[in-house]
Amino acid sequence: MNKLTSRIDKERLFLGIAAPLLAIVAALLVTTLVILATGKNPGAAFSDMVTYGFASDSQVYILNKATTYYLAGVAVAIGFRMNLFNIGVDGQYRLAAFVAAAVGGALTVPGWLAVPVIILCAMGTGALWAAIAGVLKVTRGVSEVIATIMLNSIATAIIGYLLQPGKLGQLDDGGTLVSTKPLPSSSFLPNIDTGPAGVLDSLIVLAVVVGVAYWFILGRTRFGYDLRTVGQSESAAAASGVSVKKMIATSMIISGAVAGLIGMPTLLNEGHQYDNSFPAGIGFTGIAIALLGRNNPVGIALGALLWGFLERTTNHLEFQGYDKEILGVIQGVIVLCVVIAYEVVRRYGLKRQQQRVGAELAAQAAKPTEMQEVAS
Repeated sequence: MNKLTSRIDKERLFLGIAAPLLAIVAALLVTTLVILATGKNPGAAFSDMVTYGFASDSQVYILNKATTYYLAGVAVAIGFRMNLFNIGVDGQYRLAAFVAAAVGGALTVPGWLAVPVIILCAMGTGALWAAIAGVLKVTRGVSEVIATIMLNSIATAIIGYLLQPGKLGQLDDGGTLVSTKPLPSSSFLPNIDTGPAGVLDSLIVLAVVVGVAYWFILGRTRFGYDLRTVGQSESAAAASGVSVKKMIATSMIISGAVAGLIGMPTLLNEGHQYDNSFPAGIGFTGIAIALLGRNNPVGIALGALLWGFLERTTNHLEFQGYDKEILGVIQGVIVLCVVIAYEVVRRYGLKRQQQRVGAELAAQAAKPTEMQEVAS
């Protein structure tokens, strides 16, 4: 059995490496065909992407983008591990950022106290907004997909209503932009100066902390084990004494709390207010990144960096005469190839494992038992 286990582990490692490599190769081939169809040279495009993407200022840009993308990926992955599709991460983080910005602008306490209050306010808002979908699912059986889609729309409406002069919004000096009251300078988080390459958001540290906590809680605690068990089989989890409804509601709340952190780099490191230019759609990007990373904290980080790299380099390609739609095509192709490649490799690995176990059991059955040897 030890020999069989060692063989299966080696095959699992090989298949784990083969899946992303297969996806990358397939994505490159499809992207090459797409660029050729536009009448451009794919070799020159890829060369330009690599050269521009590894420039020092591009690396800082990619890391800043990857910070928010990583938080979004983790927020989505928490739901995925429970077999929940929290498509409402986008609305949760935008509403959380808006409420946190409004609260932060009204605070008159020192910065060392204001910053934690703003962050906790964002996490609490995201958690409460996600909890609505969780409660509806466990009490009324409402699909979390439908509930979170509607909650996204409601969040947009609430922000639009409150972000007006006379309510929680105010006009800037030019009279062209409506925003929440800017945070006091004491609440600004310092950026990391990298010289000519630009400034790095200091909340990249927060993303690292969230990633470590995600890995530890899901992989090293009883709560994480129960969560993964419910995601794999609700009936088996219930039979072992786990409260399925409680785990569903709890995982949605935690997912929403992490979603609340997505807007913090923009709020505390960059814009220091919430306005109509606040980035939207990051929650949906998190879905793609969680799929790319297979809900693994390291995989999600690589997916976030890849997404930031593609965004930076393909936007540059537009200035080189390439069609701007290439970014969307490349991103969609990569996600599609990753999903297909992992499924193909998973099925192949399962088939190989069944064959190995069957062969081993057949070999053992063919051997004479000790009693048969004694009798003979």
